[in-house]
Amino acid sequence: MVIATAVLTVGGLVTGYLLSRGREPHNPEPGISQGPSLLTTGPLCRPETQAMGEKAGAVGELRQVLRVRTESRTVVWICQDEAANLYYHANKGGGEAKWVENKTALFLAGVRHNDAGEFWAAAEDGAIFVVTADKLIITHEDGRAEEQDVVPE
Repeated sequence: MVIATAVLTVGGLVTGYLLSRGREPHNPEPGISQGPSLLTTGPLCRPETQAMGEKAGAVGELRQVLRVRTESRTVVWICQDEAANLYYHANKGGGEAKWVENKTALFLAGVRHNDAGEFWAAAEDGAIFVVTADKLIITHEDGRAEEQDVVPE
């Protein structure tokens, strides 16, 4: 009985602490988290990404965590701000192609990652983007999945 009381007390204290800091005690997707452990000193992300990050409330400069080019010439950047928040920015046709936000380029905040090196981003239309060092997988709102291999640059 004493052990059960101690366990419940510690659990309640941890839950109370997390809630007081504005965090939920349980992650909605097991194994997926925001990016505090990724803090990077990578190169600065593109000026377009810096501008979109500022609009999205990014803290300080955005630095590159991952950059990949797919077989369809899409370039994806995963960037992190100084508070360890992650962002997704992609441009169809490559990094130097005409850059038109929400047409050829897509910026998404609230990116999550897991220990397997997968980065997850969700668009307003329900599309889910999963980026790894090897693949970009786009699951469209209708459930159709599109998989693009990463190519060397």
